[in-house]
Amino acid sequence: MTPQQRARFLDAAAVLFDLDGVLTPTAEIHMRAWSELFTAELARHGVQQQYTDEDYFRFVDGRPRYDGVQAVLESRGIELPYGDPTDEAGAETVCGLGNRKNAVFAETLEREGIAPYPGSLALVDRLGVLGIPAGVVSSSKNARQVLEAAHLLDRFPVIVDGVVAADEGIAGKPAPDLFLTAAERLGVAPSRVIVVEDAVSGVAAGAAGGFALVVGVDRGVGAAALADAGADVVVSDLAELLPAEAEKDGS
Repeated sequence: MTPQQRARFLDAAAVLFDLDGVLTPTAEIHMRAWSELFTAELARHGVQQQYTDEDYFRFVDGRPRYDGVQAVLESRGIELPYGDPTDEAGAETVCGLGNRKNAVFAETLEREGIAPYPGSLALVDRLGVLGIPAGVVSSSKNARQVLEAAHLLDRFPVIVDGVVAADEGIAGKPAPDLFLTAAERLGVAPSRVIVVEDAVSGVAAGAAGGFALVVGVDRGVGAAALADAGADVVVSDLAELLPAEAEKDGS
């Protein structure tokens, strides 16, 4: 990343971060939970095409949970009733499968805990020093739980997550609505806000919202895919966004 791009980032009026895969490595826990769910479910339906990490990045990553379930099922020609978000985790519905995955995720998070990426924490610290407000925009309904487990909850005055989206009827990514809502709640025009995302759907949402800069974080989806979705800059770690002197002294 060039010094000019770093300067542009650190001159933002506000920064909106996705959570899983951007601030915390919870994407790894999500991927394991999804794999456990779909490996069993596809076998139950006699589907020979196994679920892979590629399916996660293509159909699930960054999307609302039930949308991800439906996308994977449709990719294998499986039709299930949508059901209701109150369905039990054992129900053979889209919502039931989504709730089953979430139960596995919650159990794993409680058992193993989570810590933020060091580079992400360093960048959040630097934004705090500079007085640049930051928010979290996540499709996950577990966002607050994850932020609390990672000791980051008090860093973000605005959190727009899957719970907010469901309660207020806000369209999920790749629509830009979640990011636009967060910018409004921070009191900053989108044209002065930077979006940081690791998912193709999230990058596309940032690109559609008229934001100042969309930063893609490549945690496995591929730099080309993020750029094609609309990322202005792609990095492999958020430490790349820090000025050189901050990288040296760790501040």
